[in-house]
Amino acid sequence: MHFYFALVLQAIWTGVCQAAIQHYPAAWGHYDVCKSQVYSDEGLTWDYMACQPEAADMTQYLKVSLDPPDITCGDPPETYCALENPYMCNNECDATTDELAHPPKLMFDIEGRNPTTFWQSTSWKKYPKALLVNITLSWNKTIELTDDILLTFESGRPEQMVLEKSLDYGRTWQPYQFYATDCLDAFTMDPKTVQDLTQHTLLDIICTEEYSRGYVWKNDKTVRFEIKDRFALFAGPRLHNMASLYGQLDTTKNLRDFFTITDLRIRLLRPATGATMVDENNLSRYFYAISDIKVQGRCKCNLHANSCVYDKEKLSCECEHNTTGPDCGRCKRSYQGRAWSAGSYLPIPKGTANICIPNNIGPVKCNCNPSGSVSDRCNGTGFCICKEGTTGPKCQECLPGYLWDDGCKSRVCDNELLRCQNGGVCVNNGRCNCPSAYTGLLCEKPRCESELGGCRGPDSGQAPAPLPSPSALLTLPLLLLVLTEASCWPAGL
Repeated sequence: MHFYFALVLQAIWTGVCQAAIQHYPAAWGHYDVCKSQVYSDEGLTWDYMACQPEAADMTQYLKVSLDPPDITCGDPPETYCALENPYMCNNECDATTDELAHPPKLMFDIEGRNPTTFWQSTSWKKYPKALLVNITLSWNKTIELTDDILLTFESGRPEQMVLEKSLDYGRTWQPYQFYATDCLDAFTMDPKTVQDLTQHTLLDIICTEEYSRGYVWKNDKTVRFEIKDRFALFAGPRLHNMASLYGQLDTTKNLRDFFTITDLRIRLLRPATGATMVDENNLSRYFYAISDIKVQGRCKCNLHANSCVYDKEKLSCECEHNTTGPDCGRCKRSYQGRAWSAGSYLPIPKGTANICIPNNIGPVKCNCNPSGSVSDRCNGTGFCICKEGTTGPKCQECLPGYLWDDGCKSRVCDNELLRCQNGGVCVNNGRCNCPSAYTGLLCEKPRCESELGGCRGPDSGQAPAPLPSPSALLTLPLLLLVLTEASCWPAGL
């Protein structure tokens, strides 16, 4: 019996742990098809959709550079001591020996090896001069981030650090987030976490102390920049409402740019010291070491491509929709019949392709529904112009409150929420058939209101409202007293 109870507890605990770990779905939002063949009145034709490449591990395609260039340990060889034990000095770095070298490429190799592989800096031998290192990750391509940026330190996590981004291939930089054991002292900023952000402050640059705690937290090796927690401000805590996020990304350029990069820069400003005074007699205890960097994202193709190729050390989109360029950012030469436009996530789930059209052919025939659209030809965005109350790619569907009847007609009555009043009868949801004494959209108006003398006149056809009887007037105060007493009783009785 005890064994069975233990198994049940273990199963429950495993489920709780998995639920905590799998906080977000592994893949969100597809848009993986750019076009498909469909049958129409004109035969087999193409139906175009917004599309984007699948998310991938973008560290496979980057170039890494360090500043200063000679900051990597091993030239000359050096011995390091453990931060927690100044007398444990058996870690050697030697650039001439593969087993003892720690080059930058080891930040991006396969994890899980034993022993762990990592990049390592020189020690803080020039103290009190700051030990400053810039690690720059460049893609030479615009990238859209889809998951958290994650750094795993083999040494203690730095006490001060800045994560920066560039949108113009490293010409200019903006901070993404500040990290410190004391934000006020290091950057004159109040400490915050991503949980302090709202939809209105999502783009704020914050300083967090969450990933820079002292050596008492030595088992915490990761530093994170939370992408999905920011997505969740629009899409909900488990990213279930992606339509809301896509709508915001579609309409808010600053939000879209916030998650777009060409380069990342990790600025290491102060190594871990174990929350103590720096031991100037043993500076080999202080250094930086990173075992892994994760950057999950996709090529930015402006929703005009569903694949991205890496050729000759360069990423580029395989453009559809008659577009071209590294990001599908312009129309092909013979397809400039209207101005180029990025695709749109809306309407969910296929979006709007906004294809480039051939030169000098005028509006494109789109097989728009003749009853629901103004014309059978596309407008300037490549879609049908719908009449009032109509929606859909071909204007073949009705908005809420409208019914299809050779086009979308406004729903007047439905015998459920929109009932005809005063004995009126709903006819085909389009009108109320009113008794002779009433008029109005829902038979809500006495016809006599528009007649001479109003509803009190002798010719109104409507009897004046009877006065209440004396007995009813005497009963009213008694009824009010009973209702007042009843409201004073406790709710649970």
